[in-house]
Amino acid sequence: MGTEESSGFEPATGDGPPIAESAATRAASVRTAFEGLLQIRRLTGSGRPDPEAAPAPWELNRPVRAVALALERSGATPSAVDPSGRRVSAGYRVSDGESAGSVRVEWTGPPGSGAAHDEEEALAGCAAALREAGWTVLLYRGPRRRRYLEVEPPSGLSGGHARS
Repeated sequence: MGTEESSGFEPATGDGPPIAESAATRAASVRTAFEGLLQIRRLTGSGRPDPEAAPAPWELNRPVRAVALALERSGATPSAVDPSGRRVSAGYRVSDGESAGSVRVEWTGPPGSGAAHDEEEALAGCAAALREAGWTVLLYRGPRRRRYLEVEPPSGLSGGHARS
């Protein structure tokens, strides 16, 4: 856990710089973080039949981070931006959703990257990974008919933030 403790591991949301560390180092960090998340689920969900099957309160209070970790763990590719905020690679982008406690997942990239062409298949993979991680996932079409996912905790679970 040395890397996570000393540098504060952050899963890729798609709004940060390209990942600078080696693929093997990053994969090890993601694996360690996800194993920690499963341990939190086991400890806080002991009254459920399968405590690992649904997000823990920690995740519900940090849904963007939890969803980004689940996506990165699945092997999905995050998008990235340069220091000026210009998108430099195609991939998932995780941000706050429209309602409290929800998360929006888009497949985005720089102009000419083919992100719009790839979004249907890529978002289907993201949705499958998030459902496997215990989240409720709905597919929508937004402006210019671009697809996106709205991700929420399963019914009966609520986070530390009150829903309006």
